[in-house]
Amino acid sequence: MGGMPIPGTPSRAELIDHLVTTRIAGDVATPRENNLSHYRKLANGDRNFWLGLELGDRWTDEQDVLAVMAERVGVDDDAEYRHGQDTIDPELTVDALDRMAARLRKAAEGRQRVLFATGHPGGLLDVHRATAAALRAAGCDIVVIPDGLQTDEGYVMQFADVAVLEHGATLWHTHSGEPMRAILTGLEREGAAAPDLVVADHGWAGFAAQQGVDAVGYADCNDPALFLAESEGTLQVAVPLDDHVLSPRHYDPMTAYLLSEAGLA
Repeated sequence: MGGMPIPGTPSRAELIDHLVTTRIAGDVATPRENNLSHYRKLANGDRNFWLGLELGDRWTDEQDVLAVMAERVGVDDDAEYRHGQDTIDPELTVDALDRMAARLRKAAEGRQRVLFATGHPGGLLDVHRATAAALRAAGCDIVVIPDGLQTDEGYVMQFADVAVLEHGATLWHTHSGEPMRAILTGLEREGAAAPDLVVADHGWAGFAAQQGVDAVGYADCNDPALFLAESEGTLQVAVPLDDHVLSPRHYDPMTAYLLSEAGLA
């Protein structure tokens, strides 16, 4: 089986091959019907799919959502294509990693306060942890979240510099923006400044961006909200990828590439 980690830092071409082999991009596991159903739910105003953003009535046509996803993610742009395989264009993934790297470089140069968070701990926790470690080594202040934060879903905790939702002693998968709301409110209550940058995914990224905090994040082809926010300029960067592939180690070459491009390797 392919997809063994590439030692060292891959070139752009090597990374693209790796993303396709491991199905982080290319022919991904998320089926077309799941993508379209999420686009429809977002367009119909189901806030579970807004990922902490306020989309108003700007995205009520699912064709408009599909058009943005075709442009920014590389899903099939044919509205009549309803079932089967869907795709993420690995070139678009790497282009977005390059844009994220530029923002990380700026954070390092300015020794900014950066907050990391994930709603996808099973896939992306280590990507965020490694990025946080690299920024700390470059002189950034990694935000420590206040103790005792919780939402209706569970407790907001921090592991290895990354904020996560914990429920019943388990790290929880969440799309909600409420954990980020709890953190930003908690920081304000302590008299601490808001982060200069949030690096996250799902509602953690969406809610921060909606509050006017610089935010970058990762999103899957069935999570359109962050790409709509990027297209509107609310979110600075949305990186398209399958956010939960077979092994979290498959993301290592992507992380190495990102940190290298950001001057943090």
